[in-house]
Amino acid sequence: MAIRPATAADAGRVYQLITENLVSGHLLARPLGEVELHVPRFLVAADDDHVVGCGELARLSPTVAEIRSLVVDGPQRGAGVGRRLLRALIAEAVSQGFPRLCAFTHQARPFVRTGFSIVPHPWVPAKIAADCQTCDLFRRCRQYAVVLDLKRTAGAWR
Repeated sequence: MAIRPATAADAGRVYQLITENLVSGHLLARPLGEVELHVPRFLVAADDDHVVGCGELARLSPTVAEIRSLVVDGPQRGAGVGRRLLRALIAEAVSQGFPRLCAFTHQARPFVRTGFSIVPHPWVPAKIAADCQTCDLFRRCRQYAVVLDLKRTAGAWR
């Protein structure tokens, strides 16, 4: 299983992984055009040429990046693919020089196990300004906000 940057050819599979997980409430909808536009920001987990997981590193501000659309195909869950993607996304955020990383998730445990802290949503104002205010679930969101201070932990992710 390789973790690698996504290519334009991966956009359809990334979109499929996201869409397949909407019903379970794990992810927010992403139009195919948006995935195609942002595919260079994704990392994928691929078994040969078959993409089985993905995650996006999105810049919210000069000091904050967000992990979005982190998902692993059902049959591959529990095999460490998500953990490897998460660690690779953290390493990418460090290499890009972000001092802080965040995610909004229904399942905080994998993030907390990796060093993130659960915080109140207002502690991530860049996310609220960029996305939350236009979301249908604004002020009714059931996701956890998690943050990781990369300045303190940068050496661990290189």
